[in-house]
Amino acid sequence: MRSLLVRRLGIVAAMLVASSGCAPSGSLAPPAGSITVRAAAEQFRVLDLYPGVTATLVAPTRLDLDQRVDVILYALPNGNTTAETIGGTVGEGTTWRYDIQHIGAQTRALRARGMEQAVVVYVEADSKSWPEWRRRMGYQHANRRIVELVDQIRSQFGPGMTLDVTLAAHSGGGSFIWGFIEGQDSLPSWLTRIAFLDANYSFEPRHGDRIMQWLGGASARTLVVVAYDDREILLDGKKVVSDSGGTWRATHRMISHLETAMPIVRDTLGDFIRFAGSQMEVLLHPNPDNRILHTEVIGEMNAYMHAILTRRGGRANDPGVLGAPRAYAQWVDASVVLPTAVPPAIPERRVGALTGSAFVASVAGLPREAREAAILRELLAGNVPQFLRTLQRVQTTAPRPGGGVDSISFDVMPDYLAIGSDTDFVRMPMTPQTAQAFCDAFGFVLPTARMAGLIWAAASVQLEPRPLTSEREAPATFLQHHRIIEAQLAGQRRGMLVAGMKKDIVVTSRLTERADRVAIFGWHQLSGEPIQSLYVGHVGWYVDYSHGARPIRRVVIVNGVARTYEAILADSTQAGLLSDEGVISIPRYVHE
Repeated sequence: MRSLLVRRLGIVAAMLVASSGCAPSGSLAPPAGSITVRAAAEQFRVLDLYPGVTATLVAPTRLDLDQRVDVILYALPNGNTTAETIGGTVGEGTTWRYDIQHIGAQTRALRARGMEQAVVVYVEADSKSWPEWRRRMGYQHANRRIVELVDQIRSQFGPGMTLDVTLAAHSGGGSFIWGFIEGQDSLPSWLTRIAFLDANYSFEPRHGDRIMQWLGGASARTLVVVAYDDREILLDGKKVVSDSGGTWRATHRMISHLETAMPIVRDTLGDFIRFAGSQMEVLLHPNPDNRILHTEVIGEMNAYMHAILTRRGGRANDPGVLGAPRAYAQWVDASVVLPTAVPPAIPERRVGALTGSAFVASVAGLPREAREAAILRELLAGNVPQFLRTLQRVQTTAPRPGGGVDSISFDVMPDYLAIGSDTDFVRMPMTPQTAQAFCDAFGFVLPTARMAGLIWAAASVQLEPRPLTSEREAPATFLQHHRIIEAQLAGQRRGMLVAGMKKDIVVTSRLTERADRVAIFGWHQLSGEPIQSLYVGHVGWYVDYSHGARPIRRVVIVNGVARTYEAILADSTQAGLLSDEGVISIPRYVHE
């Protein structure tokens, strides 16, 4: 049996062990500077998935990697933080919100009932509202991003893992599930369960069609919906939902749509009306006292536990958990303290992944769009040289408005983003959208022109530019230019900060008005003079051999304090640390 110390479970192996002072035998000891999270046998890690989005993974300290791992992606309800959703006892420093859902305690109870391999991933938007996050992002863009976020989370478990994935949500978290459904043509085969916990407000027939198609793909796939009669509930004397809104009405619309494709039988389960099909269970509380049961159904009536256990094997003698009292009371922890968010790790390069030269040959005849898709696919899969993963630090200072000096340091890849192994890789020109997608996936950003200049000045090796003049946009020329650079670097140690051989893809305030362009800068000569001044004349899809993407860690250190790159560039008093243009309000490219 392999324990969680096995390296290929990248995300779990990097988690913090929560212990009462020392790690249990065979578990992962807390690294220096980590925090003890709780006394129970769990470990936490918080991923900074995307600007404004975090995913908190909570796992048992021991996992058998030869067995299936139950991964429950839980989209947070409106108004709640991850800590509040995990739950704890109410006391000094906590509020009533810690005592309404208890997803942490309910999951511990699930483990005690046989789901020892359950890992919960709490997905939180900075707005504390997935409906608002999607509206602000633009629905089409947000939906694609949600699909990518889920893929990022899954990729962190490492290749070869057997994952049983549930997508669950409460309240406005249902918007996350709708975004996942809308963001792709069909639901993936690895998804085994969808659970709406009073969360299916926005059901539409198109959602039902994709759910039915997904259910039809394998008999083990399961849909669970829990809601209550919210049609007449009042808050401060006013009706809470409109005459057409609420989950009661949405659930009946869903039932009507689903029963066109499968037989549905109506009966009861405890206080709930049940509509059951071969792969689905819909539970509706009639709410005879007309109370607001929105959180009570989840926390007091154990609906989360029920939704995860429904149709799960080995429950023939299980009396069930739906309904009061709490079935998890003994598992409520006093409090929860989350570690600092970190970006997801770039996946380890797979055995048998394409070398750089083989990859260039594979895309030589592809149209531009297909080539970019192939580049991104390789980058997201971790087909990146190992030496690029050890970042180098760049430091600088700038005068503070009104007097004084600010200092800043940021960590950069030692060379331009490349595909392949340490012994056979290619520095890969790509569109800014492809570069941005890679950066977004793993906690990086793209530089400003000032940052590109600072990187060149700090480089241990500064190369003389070697321009080419023919077939500038051909993959064969990408490889030719890479080999020229390699000849210049002969004898140099891999991993040193090198510069001078490419124009940088950069961000600039000029893209605010010309968002369809790519901004390039640099290719410094040995004198320090850049061949390319800041330029936004090319359309956004233009790529030639001279373009390079240099990822930089999103979190920077200003005067000894960690801040995000976006926060610095939005701060008129400190933007000069990273920008010669002052404030850059949108320091990123929009990728599809």
